[in-house]
Amino acid sequence: MDKKVIFDKDKNFQKSSYFKKPEVPLAKVEDIFPKRSLRSSLPLPNLGELDVIRHYLHLSELNFSVDTNFYPLGSCTMKYNPKINEDLAHLDGFTNIHPFQDSQDVEGALELIYNLEELLCEITGMKRFTFQPSSGAHGELAGMLMIRKFHETKGNIKTKVIIPDSAHGTNPATASMCGYQIQVIESNSDGLIDTGKLREIIDDSVAAIMLTNPNTLGLFEEDILTISDIVHSKGGLLYYDGANFNPLLGITKPSLMGFDLVHLNLHKTFSTPHGCGGPGAGVVGVGEALEDFLPVPLVKKDQDKFCFDYEVRHSIGRLRSFYGNFGVLVRAYAYILRLGGDGLLRVAQNSTLSANYIKEKLKNYYQVAFPKKCMHEVVFTCQSQKERGASAFDIAKRLIDFGIHPPTMYFPLIVKEALMVEPTETESKQTLDYFIQTMIDIDKEISLDCEKVKTSPHLAPVKRVDEVKAARFPNLKWEKPGV
Repeated sequence: MDKKVIFDKDKNFQKSSYFKKPEVPLAKVEDIFPKRSLRSSLPLPNLGELDVIRHYLHLSELNFSVDTNFYPLGSCTMKYNPKINEDLAHLDGFTNIHPFQDSQDVEGALELIYNLEELLCEITGMKRFTFQPSSGAHGELAGMLMIRKFHETKGNIKTKVIIPDSAHGTNPATASMCGYQIQVIESNSDGLIDTGKLREIIDDSVAAIMLTNPNTLGLFEEDILTISDIVHSKGGLLYYDGANFNPLLGITKPSLMGFDLVHLNLHKTFSTPHGCGGPGAGVVGVGEALEDFLPVPLVKKDQDKFCFDYEVRHSIGRLRSFYGNFGVLVRAYAYILRLGGDGLLRVAQNSTLSANYIKEKLKNYYQVAFPKKCMHEVVFTCQSQKERGASAFDIAKRLIDFGIHPPTMYFPLIVKEALMVEPTETESKQTLDYFIQTMIDIDKEISLDCEKVKTSPHLAPVKRVDEVKAARFPNLKWEKPGV
């Protein structure tokens, strides 16, 4: 970037102070803090307030954000979330409470959690929920720990977990952390689980199968009831990765598909902006068979009082400090109440409609990895463009010049030169048309001026960088010029 950092803007000019001098004697810093804690000097820039405001406002304008740009980021659901939910989450009654307070002092917060649990149970068909997990991967860990303890309590000897080859990378990592061997099952030519192969590899050693529906190719697993019967017949359980739950809202429930537990990313489906890695909530719902294994505490209603419940017979214990990311729960509760059942159904319908609209408009320019009707996201393969000189990576970078955030690249791994596009239900048709036309223009540009695509972005504050070197050898140290 050619913009100066704030330290470089300091020219040591004398700044006028508009504040009245204090009427009480100033204390010396060394009288307050121990000497060992003090720096000999602190080279802070000497700037006026207006200069500082303009500097940081300008930096904010350089950022990509869902408020200013289109984020077709597959499997991540980077959608707009209503600002009213942010306002509600920042109410004093929610932000100025502490988990060490007696439960009788925070009954309003506990009632919110209790009510949110009832809503999520209705949406998913599960019996109980824990709100402790801080992310989707953390929710996976909670779920797999419950599965492991369930089998141990029953005396079942289980050593393996089956995972589709299109799964999120956290699935095999989580199962391995819980001590299981991973058995990968390949997708068939339609991008779905091959039930014939599943019957071949299933045996009494299988503890569970981890999958999401629709899967990470954006396709609905049409044989999910058969899959459920096959796994259950050997005493295994079905784990639902809820990262792709958006297109099923109000249409069907994981319980109806035979799943025994589900984690939901509240920060994807139910209204918390989650850029930069947080905050999140990978809440986990369980069916009747796993109720006795939930983390503690839960929230229960005792007559007209709400309190914590630590009496869970075979609980896996506590997963984190306190009780989850409460602000995320407030946002999700507000979101569900505001939309209601009809609104949640429209989320599913519109997200699916948007993805299929993009698929149909672009299928003559970019090959669709699996031509079946998709759900909320569509996966293209850019092999044709690669043969003409520009990779999926180059296309993604070129989109930045048009004010569009790159889609997910090279995932799922089973699709070569993959671009995964999730438009989300909150984007207008005008935005989708702009994205579609931009993708068509880039395809034409590859034939006319491929080098321009391969060297993009050209208009962004940061041009193309060596990402491997940046990841392995990050330069995080700032040194004042001339020092």
